[in-house]
Amino acid sequence: MSWFLVASGGAIGAVLRYSFSVWMMPLTQGQFPWATWWVNILGCGLAGIFLAMSEKFPVLQGDGRFFVVVGILGGFTTFSSFGLETFNMLRHDDLTLALTYVGSSLLCGFSALSILYYLSRQVLF
Repeated sequence: MSWFLVASGGAIGAVLRYSFSVWMMPLTQGQFPWATWWVNILGCGLAGIFLAMSEKFPVLQGDGRFFVVVGILGGFTTFSSFGLETFNMLRHDDLTLALTYVGSSLLCGFSALSILYYLSRQVLF
């Protein structure tokens, strides 16, 4: 059953990611990969919310986690695109942009997850 949950969630996440990237395309001109950046930050924040919710509602653990976190959020966020975009920046000798991308992705992603986790706990309890 977990394979089906991950696969179906992953399909949903992948379609959401593609749709988000298409929507962002006209808004994200330039060298910085804003669509991937936003997808990953949003995915981290949603993971924080889901973690808080699963602590309050144990039914979301197990199969719910496979479907939402591994499936939907796994298909929505993209570490491979992040790695490729960073590599291409370095390949084109844009160290400053690459470091900005990596640093801001890690800092903002972790911050979004942490802040939304704690805010969600406050709202749920």
